Amino acid sequence: MEEHYTVILEKMSQLILENMPKADYSSLFNDFVESEFFLIDGDSLLVTCVCENLLKPGQSLHFFYLVERYLLDVNCKGGHFAIVFFKDAEYAYFSVPRLLTLRTALIMHLQKITDIDVWTEFSGCLSEEWRISLGQSCPYFLILADEGLNDQQTHLFNFIAIQSWAMKVNIVLFSGQTSDILRLYAYFMQSSYSEQEFFNKNWRKILMAYETLIQRLEKYRDLNLTTLFGDLKFNNMVEKACETMFLLKQLWPEGSDIRRALCVTSCSLFLEMYQCFLENREKKSSKQMCEDKQEQGSCLTLKDVEDFCKLHCLSVVFQLHLPLSQRACSRFITSAWIKDLKTVFKMKQWCDYFILSNVNMIEFWSLDFLHLSDLSDEPLLKNIAFYYENENSEGLNLNVGDVIMKEYVHLWDTVSKLVENFEVGNPFPLRTTERHFLKKTPSPIKESSQKKMPNLGFIPMSCALVDEFTGDILKELPFLKSDDPIVSSLVKHKEFDELVHWHSHRPLSDDYDRTKANFNECTRDPRYLRSVQKYHVFQRFYGNSLESVSSKLIITQGAKPKKDCSKSRSKKPRETKADRIARENKKRLIAKEEQREEQQWNTLSSSIEKEMKRNFSSGMKKLEEFLKSCKSNSVKVQAEKVGLTACLTAWKEQCRAEGETTKDFSIAVDMMKRIHSLLDKHSELLQEADQKLIARCLTCLGFDELASSLYPTQDKADDIKLKKMNKYSVGIGPARFQLQYMGHHLIREERKDPDDRVQDFIPDEWQRELLDVVDNDESAVIVAPTSSGKTYASYYCMEKVLKESDEGVVVYVSPTKALVNQVVATVQNRYTKILPAGQVVCGVFTRDYRQDALNCQVLVTVPACFEILLLAPHRQSWVKRIRYVIFDEVHCLGGEIGAEIWEHLLVMIRCPFLALSATISNPKHLTEWLQLVKSYWEKVDSAMEKTTFSKRNSGARGSHYKDQVQAKQSYKVRLVTHKERYNDLEKHICSVRQDEICFDHFHPCASLTIDHIEKYGFPSDLAFSPRESIQLYDTMLQVWESWPKAQNLCPENFTHLKNKIVIKKLDARKYEESLKEEFTNWIKNGNVEQARMVLQKLSPDFHDYSGRMLDFFPHLVEKLREMDKLPALFFLFRLSFVEGCAEEACNFLEEKEEKKRHPKADKEAHVIANRLRKLKKSLEKQQKIGDENNEKPSRRLDKSIMNEGEHDYLLERLEKNLEIPQDCTYADQKAIDDESLQMVFSRVNNQRKGDTLKQLARRGIGFHHSSMSAKEKQLVEILFRKGFIRVVTATGTLALGINMPCKSVVFAQDSVYLNALNFRQMTGRAGRRGQDLLGDVYFFDIPQFKIKKLIKSKVPELRGQFPLSISLILRLLLLASKADDPEDGKAKALSVLRHSLLSFKRPQVEDMLKLYFLYSLQFLVKEVLAITNNAVMNTVEQMSS
Repeated sequence: MEEHYTVILEKMSQLILENMPKADYSSLFNDFVESEFFLIDGDSLLVTCVCENLLKPGQSLHFFYLVERYLLDVNCKGGHFAIVFFKDAEYAYFSVPRLLTLRTALIMHLQKITDIDVWTEFSGCLSEEWRISLGQSCPYFLILADEGLNDQQTHLFNFIAIQSWAMKVNIVLFSGQTSDILRLYAYFMQSSYSEQEFFNKNWRKILMAYETLIQRLEKYRDLNLTTLFGDLKFNNMVEKACETMFLLKQLWPEGSDIRRALCVTSCSLFLEMYQCFLENREKKSSKQMCEDKQEQGSCLTLKDVEDFCKLHCLSVVFQLHLPLSQRACSRFITSAWIKDLKTVFKMKQWCDYFILSNVNMIEFWSLDFLHLSDLSDEPLLKNIAFYYENENSEGLNLNVGDVIMKEYVHLWDTVSKLVENFEVGNPFPLRTTERHFLKKTPSPIKESSQKKMPNLGFIPMSCALVDEFTGDILKELPFLKSDDPIVSSLVKHKEFDELVHWHSHRPLSDDYDRTKANFNECTRDPRYLRSVQKYHVFQRFYGNSLESVSSKLIITQGAKPKKDCSKSRSKKPRETKADRIARENKKRLIAKEEQREEQQWNTLSSSIEKEMKRNFSSGMKKLEEFLKSCKSNSVKVQAEKVGLTACLTAWKEQCRAEGETTKDFSIAVDMMKRIHSLLDKHSELLQEADQKLIARCLTCLGFDELASSLYPTQDKADDIKLKKMNKYSVGIGPARFQLQYMGHHLIREERKDPDDRVQDFIPDEWQRELLDVVDNDESAVIVAPTSSGKTYASYYCMEKVLKESDEGVVVYVSPTKALVNQVVATVQNRYTKILPAGQVVCGVFTRDYRQDALNCQVLVTVPACFEILLLAPHRQSWVKRIRYVIFDEVHCLGGEIGAEIWEHLLVMIRCPFLALSATISNPKHLTEWLQLVKSYWEKVDSAMEKTTFSKRNSGARGSHYKDQVQAKQSYKVRLVTHKERYNDLEKHICSVRQDEICFDHFHPCASLTIDHIEKYGFPSDLAFSPRESIQLYDTMLQVWESWPKAQNLCPENFTHLKNKIVIKKLDARKYEESLKEEFTNWIKNGNVEQARMVLQKLSPDFHDYSGRMLDFFPHLVEKLREMDKLPALFFLFRLSFVEGCAEEACNFLEEKEEKKRHPKADKEAHVIANRLRKLKKSLEKQQKIGDENNEKPSRRLDKSIMNEGEHDYLLERLEKNLEIPQDCTYADQKAIDDESLQMVFSRVNNQRKGDTLKQLARRGIGFHHSSMSAKEKQLVEILFRKGFIRVVTATGTLALGINMPCKSVVFAQDSVYLNALNFRQMTGRAGRRGQDLLGDVYFFDIPQFKIKKLIKSKVPELRGQFPLSISLILRLLLLASKADDPEDGKAKALSVLRHSLLSFKRPQVEDMLKLYFLYSLQFLVKEVLAITNNAVMNTVEQMSS
């Protein structure tokens, strides 16, 4: 038994120790804010705070401060948690009764004084009740200590960790936690299959070991009690404590403060127990005289203990009446307690515990628990004891006043009444014995430092920047005098402005100059120029792969005046002759195009009709392809009618052939698609015969009411015919059919009127608003889903600035270098412009390289590099040329690294901006902050204009204010949001059953819990596909048959769906919102059980998370290919797995090909290759001999033709032999031509992973991660977008804006970095606009509880970062003092200091930043780093002179 107990404990410890080095150190609250619940182990919290180095021993108040500070920090950072204290955990403290009392007080304090949820009802972590509670509450993680105060407590923590992992709850360690102003970082140990398997295999052994450990601890507790209290057992002591409290209740029926009550009850119980202890010793001493005499000599008498209790009562009175400020100033006694007090303290602490833990047993007694945190103050008790042992005997009188003395007498009189077994002495004198409680030491009182304290205060400073930013708090701060040594020493330093190298006297370079330039514009080397040409050719090819847009030549037109929208609506502009000619030409071109398309349709229609009869699916694909390319509405109507007729015929044939068997609704779906298109897009072109055809189709599908509403039948014969067509009916209502089977085909709400500003497509309403923003020189925050078209406004903005002048600059800020490369390629492909010598359209500036950064009109850069330019004092002339700044992926403001740089850029730019993102949860807050910044710049610009105007009037020839060369900019910041994704997203869980990959649809509601809906409602971005709405309705009806609103929410009766031939996406969304609202009302109105059953039924039945599912990765890819779900992105989070899975998929295809390949194929290929080599040599030899011997041309020609023919034949055979079968590759060979493919391949010839990537690419596979070079990434990106590569494994590098849309996204590996933000960024890739109406998301090897948290969690709010650092302050000082335009430099520096997002609407944080600025400035001045700023040191110089 002992051996098994030890072995299982060692195994558990080993398992935990093995997992600790694998723990991820990350932010706890950056991913699942406001939607995730977690647990804190209360005993771990207690142990962590008790072991805190800063904790002052003996002061419970300081301990409670540490606890509350930690909990407040967690709470302020958005933590939603409960604290759990297990009953069994109490056993670990019985050897340290002081902590036992502290634990009890902590639990009571948290329960009675705070609003924190505290769980104390569970006996242990292995109890059934705890298991059920974890299953219901679903905590994401549990914060636990990795080590206890002793081995037994460490084992208890290990049990909690193992059991939590088994329940799929992650563990976060207390040790190593760090916190900043926004985040809490900790070691995060994820639950994995191996830990769950360990627990399940060793369940009985673990339970037995736990029970054995508890039994041992219980025996140890009883042994400790027996030593102190003799025959009194634990329960006896509980009874004694309760009796004492009942007596006190009779004495103080009105109640009391907890400190008074605990003091008197604990002292009285302790005195009685100590008397018993002495009596027991007397009995033992009569039996063992010799041994006990020695012990008796080291034991305190009852009178000694009475004196000690008096001192304790007096210290409690001091606690009650002395303010904390006075208690904090008390002297520190270094003397320790005498050894004989050890037993006294133990007994007293046990009595405290028994009283405190049973205080709730007394009913109808009012106790004030407010000061539970201040029950003991040992330093204060030592001070009182020291006084009465040393100073009182010397004649010092302690005059504490009548109030304290009366309080003390009252407490001691109560103790006397509570002690019934013997007479307790009078309250005075306090000391009746000569026994000292403190050890005698040479220096019992800690002496204060004798060193003279230096003068405290700030070094005097005065400059415009400091005064304007911190002027309101400077008056409240102490400053040093002019004769202070610190101040006088500073002015002795020589003031200098070091702008040149000390040895070469060359100007100092800045970060811009030190960045490597890609191209040298001055060189004329032909080889170099060819490389430049080659680079530009590839850039255009790369850009073309990003979007198929033809290059546009930009001609400078000058700035256009703003249009007055109100006038333009009321009065039409007068049409000029040129406009009339252009309109007529356009009309003729359209007519000519229509005629051409009609001829094309006449040519293709017969072949398409034949194809539809032969193979309906293939024919419909050809028809769809034609419709996509066709622009003429009249031709589209003809094609749609042909398709509709073919659908009707095919549907009838299928129904006749199948009889009573289940119908395949794909033909019916195609038929309704054609009907939707005709009625919604081309209704004005339909004739009566067309409407009759549509009505026949609707009737055939069983939608009689819809048919009658469109074309009422009047002939009875027709009615009889229609009734016979019931056998063709789909068997369900039209609304249900459209939602359930046509959900992703439903027509989206789109405007049909073109916009003159956009040539390529018809913009939606929100996109037109963006164009208006750019036209009016306004700023905007744009929040729209990925692939919704928000980036188009960026290119419209670039085009506008390019047309206005050759001077204006647009800066495009991207978060990553990969995204920079994409934008540069897109701009270079889109625009060409003839510019003056030395200027170019597009430039790039990153930390690695720069090209044409300051002589371009469109600069694409990363935040850090743009900040370099904005803060560089001598680059401000270039900065003033900036007309617009575009911030892509602006949600990086909330990131952990570099987020403050985004903030600096947003507050420093003076021009309008566009801030784009798909994932901002609080865009209104962000917009309000940015509007405040713009209002600041409006005031600054107004003041500077007035200054410039006054200078001009006075004749001064100063620098002209050139910030607004064009029309005056607008300072308005608009918020433009668009929530609707163009494509629906559906989620699926992958599992392995009998070695087969299976998929289960995951309904979004399956991720929710009743508690989550009750507290937060449905997440705002939790959208259903139409068929998921139907699924929810059916489940609600199934669970609650008497549901009152069932009829109203039935699809056929719902207001926005009833009797509609064309149900649109917006109608389906309204139905979804009504269902969500009704389901929420179920919970609010008390129908919780029904709601819980609905969520349970919507959850997938089976999900196998084994932790080893990556072994089946190739089978997963193959299954997706069979389901036509490629191209797909597979997200993994470890580089080795990213490359390994791609190579495994490739090996799988190679093995598959090897099995299919003929055994003699390799030999045949070898023979053919040898023959080809011989033929080639023969041809070369014949050519050479023929030239030398002048052989007859005809004979030589015959031989040459024969050899060449044989050569071509053998070459064709060899290619066919080596050709990869279509089912052994995922590559689409038709997607890209050989020349382009070889050009892409040639770029990675000398790259580290080049050969591997080419080998994988030939199989249609690639991988993408941050350790790859730019050329390697571009190979994968280009070929994936072209459709050649259709399987890519990747890390999160693809999540941030990289243009790689796909049909499916697969999460194939769990990670702490797979959070709410990354999840939404990654899933945004699924569903290619214009190609896929439905995007699929698959979870493979992800725990089901993690899937639920990802789907329901909110994106973190943008709350800002701590914006300042000492280096930034130094750069701001340099900008303010050395900028080309000092006023402009000062305004920018002041904007950075004043407008922190962190301090927005938070005055306390603003004051904190001001103090940080001042302290940083003091540091810089002392380090002589800020002395170059004349203004900063102005006051110091004046004072010294």
